Amino acid sequence: MKTTTVLDTLTTGADYLARHGVPSPRLNMEHLVAHVLGCNRMQLYLDFDRPLTEGQLTPLRQLLKRRSQREPLQHLLGSVEFLGRGFKTDRRALIPRPETETLVERLLKDPADQGEPPRQVLDMGAGSGVIGLTLAAEWGSRGTTVTLVDVSPEALDLARENAAALGLPDADADPGSLRFIQGDLWSAIESGGEFDLLVANLPYVADADLDRAEPELAHDPRLALAGGGADGTGVIARFLDGAAGHARPGARLALEIAMDQAAAVIALAEARGWISVESVDDLEGRPRFVFATRPA
Repeated sequence: MKTTTVLDTLTTGADYLARHGVPSPRLNMEHLVAHVLGCNRMQLYLDFDRPLTEGQLTPLRQLLKRRSQREPLQHLLGSVEFLGRGFKTDRRALIPRPETETLVERLLKDPADQGEPPRQVLDMGAGSGVIGLTLAAEWGSRGTTVTLVDVSPEALDLARENAAALGLPDADADPGSLRFIQGDLWSAIESGGEFDLLVANLPYVADADLDRAEPELAHDPRLALAGGGADGTGVIARFLDGAAGHARPGARLALEIAMDQAAAVIALAEARGWISVESVDDLEGRPRFVFATRPA
């Protein structure tokens, strides 16, 4: 009986995914094989001739079929890497995107924080928690409190699980370091200008684009995608309506947006009194972020 090797499996599996329209089929197949074998992708290239057992091929075939049906790779693997940390991901929240890493990297490298980081940070629309928990992991030991807010209780449960997996202080035992609040934007937060940094990766897909999106997006919660309105900025506008009332003088604002929304979101922020409003490109040169400052 012919032995099935790692190389055989990668080749046939990538061809199968390509026939089903899966983007980057070879990369997807490498991730699936590495996941089943419990190794990293680079190790596969050292083990091309390694034979696979039926006990390994059976779960791999199941994963391959699910990926061909456009179930997201991240859901099949159960986790995603975000700035060097592993985060659990599933149907409860939006799958973290690489663009969001760029947003967080910029916040961590902001010259304003080279002395002391912001004391009070808000992560609005926290989802799985990648933004707020990364900032808490980097800044928490220096006195930063991060508040994670989401309308979905299921998403907040996922964020709590990720916080525990990262070894961040339990919010119940140490409420000064992390806070988890369930509510629709500002509905569960008392006003008072308490935040020094307000970060939000809110739903921004326009209504007309929801049903034209990649099939994988059907596995994300629709609530985490639908921005509302013809241009998808409805939720962002509602957030900005209350943002200044929860920001300290001089506080900074950072938003992730769709690449065709920069002009609209800049106008929304300026109309609500924010200054130094600017759009910032992602690594592919697309305007994906808006930064602003509350007047001192």
